[in-house]
Amino acid sequence: MPTDAKQLLEKIRTLALPQNVRIMNVCGGHERSIAMAGLRTALPKNIELIPGPGCPVCVCPEEDIYQAIQIAMNEQVILLAFGDMLRVPVNVPKAAIRTLEQAKAAGADIRPIASPSEALTIAKAHPASTVVFFVAGFETTCAPVAAMLTEGIPKNLLLLMSGRLTWPIVDRLLTSDTPAFDALIAPGHVATIMGADEWRFVVEQHHLPTAVAGFTSESLLAAIYSVLRQFIEQKMFLDNCYTQVVNAEGNRLAKQLINTTLDIVDAPWRGIGVVPQSGYELTSTLAEHNARLHFPAYADAARQRAGLMPPGCDCAKVVLGKIKPLECRIYGEPCTPRNPIGPCMVSDEGACRIWWAAGLRKEQVTQADLV
Repeated sequence: MPTDAKQLLEKIRTLALPQNVRIMNVCGGHERSIAMAGLRTALPKNIELIPGPGCPVCVCPEEDIYQAIQIAMNEQVILLAFGDMLRVPVNVPKAAIRTLEQAKAAGADIRPIASPSEALTIAKAHPASTVVFFVAGFETTCAPVAAMLTEGIPKNLLLLMSGRLTWPIVDRLLTSDTPAFDALIAPGHVATIMGADEWRFVVEQHHLPTAVAGFTSESLLAAIYSVLRQFIEQKMFLDNCYTQVVNAEGNRLAKQLINTTLDIVDAPWRGIGVVPQSGYELTSTLAEHNARLHFPAYADAARQRAGLMPPGCDCAKVVLGKIKPLECRIYGEPCTPRNPIGPCMVSDEGACRIWWAAGLRKEQVTQADLV
C-alpha cells in the first residue's frame, strides 16, 4: 500500500464505489486533523466523513459539571480541572453561575491543569487544603490517573470522576437504531492504551469495515483507503494503520493499573442518556479519595432531568453523527467559540469548535457541501 498522502488520495479516487459511503471517525483529534488538512474537500464527493463521539468535554454530564461548580463555590477547596472544562456551561438561569470559569471569577479557587501530575503537585504543595481533581476524559486520561493512584496520593487529594470508555458508545450507536455510518475509523490514542483488538467487535458483531488510524494525513488516508476497499470487496477485517504505537493488546501495564484502581459502571453521557458499563469510578478501596462521597449534598438527582444540552443546542445529535455541526440550529449564531452555548463549541476536540476553526460558516456552505 502506498504511504504518501498524494498517492493514497489517487488510489482512493480510482476506487469504484457503488454508492455513497459514510465513514465515522470516533476521535476528536482525528476530526481536527481531517478538518485542518482539508481532507473532506480532497476526497471524492461520495465519501462522507462523519465526526463521532470522541470529545470527552462534549459528553461530560451536566450534573457532574454542576456538582463541581457547587463544591468549588460552597466548600473550602482547591478545585482542579482540565482547561476546556472551565468554559462548559450548565443549564441554570443567566444570572446564575454557569461555568467553572465564572465560579473562579466569583472567588472560588479553581485552577486549570494539563495533566494528573499537576494535581498531585498542587495537593502536596497545599497539605492543609482539600484539593478536588475533576477528572473528565477517556481511557487515555484515565490511564495516567490510575498510575497516579497506584503510586499513592496524599489524603487531601479527592477525585470527582467523570471518565468514560469509548467503545460502549460506539456499540450503542450500532445497536440502538439504524447506524449512521458504513465504516469506522477507530481512535488511535485509545487503541494505544486498550489495544486495537478492542474494536474487533465492530467487524465481528456488526460486519462493518474498521481501521485504527493515527493523526497524520497519511495514516488517516490509509485507514480510509482500507475501509473503502473492505466495503467494496465485502471482506471485513480490523486493520491497524497506526502500527508505530498501536498493537493488538495495547499497553498491558496501563490496563492493569486501570483495572486495579477504577471500576467500570453505568454512566450518563450528556444529551444521550445512560450508557451501560461506559464510565470509570474509583474502586471501594479508594473511597477516601472519592469526592462524591465527601460532598454528597451536591449530587442533585434533579440535575439528571435538567442536565441535557442547552435549549436550541443540537450537540448531542452532532456527537452521535446524526447531523453535521453546520446543521445545528445555533451554530455560529449565537453559538461561537467566544460565546459557547453548547459543549461541542468549547473543546478543541469538539466538532463544532473544529469546524469553526477550519473556517466553515453556514452562509458559505450549500446543502450539497454537507454530504
